[in-house]
Amino acid sequence: MRNSNRLRFTKAGRAKYISHLDLMRTFQRAFLRAGIEITHTEGFNPHAFVSIPLPLSVGFSSQCEVLEFELRGGAELSEVPGRMNAVLPEGITVQKCYEAVQPVKALTYVNYIVTLEYENGAPFGAETAIRDLLSRESLVVVKKSKKAKSGQVEVDLIPLIAKFTVEGRRDTIALDLIIRAQNPGLNPELIVSAIREHCPEASPDYVAFHRKDVLDAQFQPWE
Repeated sequence: MRNSNRLRFTKAGRAKYISHLDLMRTFQRAFLRAGIEITHTEGFNPHAFVSIPLPLSVGFSSQCEVLEFELRGGAELSEVPGRMNAVLPEGITVQKCYEAVQPVKALTYVNYIVTLEYENGAPFGAETAIRDLLSRESLVVVKKSKKAKSGQVEVDLIPLIAKFTVEGRRDTIALDLIIRAQNPGLNPELIVSAIREHCPEASPDYVAFHRKDVLDAQFQPWE
């Protein structure tokens, strides 16, 4: 995208259940309502062109979502957050607007906080069992794949996990994960699935996924 601009925004509360396509439409309408002119697609039915490099799974919250667009007029970059927040729905908040610095291909890792919740308290030994599981040399799981003839493919999670910590509390176990973002990326739901399969005693009653940051190859914030 020429002269690409980016928004950094949060997605929380009820907004975390907005699908990717609906989120795109929400931003397209918000730019229009805010009186901010951006580049439109060409063709019979042109619409405001926006792109989210790393779509977030429905039900996940985030404090580091990024949306790309091309500002054409109607506002300065510094004015965009305030004007957008005035028209965006509750739970979606633009933190800043800036000119793109790094290409999308430089987005290498994602930092997730995955909270495993237990109604009757975290099981004894669960924290250690999960830490040992993620410390293995290999951890192969099966996931769905539209490209595979069988509809499934095996994936080794360990090479896709760059760093992790496991912290147990009374009723929860928190996983602080830095995992691959793309080519290939890792959905943290697969890590929870592996825990359920290999450490059934540590299976949580509820799970909360929160995206904390997007990082480059040097583990620095991707801008």
